[in-house]
Amino acid sequence: TTTPFDMAMMNGIDRFQLAIDAIDRVPGLAEKHSLLRQDLQDRRIRAREHTRAHGEDPEEIRNWVLGN
Repeated sequence: TTTPFDMAMMNGIDRFQLAIDAIDRVPGLAEKHSLLRQDLQDRRIRAREHTRAHGEDPEEIRNWVLGN
């Protein structure tokens, strides 16, 4: 099953990938925020695993509101 967030991940435009791209492209961020980058990558993996197992986006994705 493909969910909205899963489709965004497949296209590389999900919130986690965009943040990873920013960390990778802004000079100095990769060295300072390697743990954050890894956490974002881990969240992408967990979201994909959840989608495959349950056929829906994880609750933290479904219920996300800007500013939270």
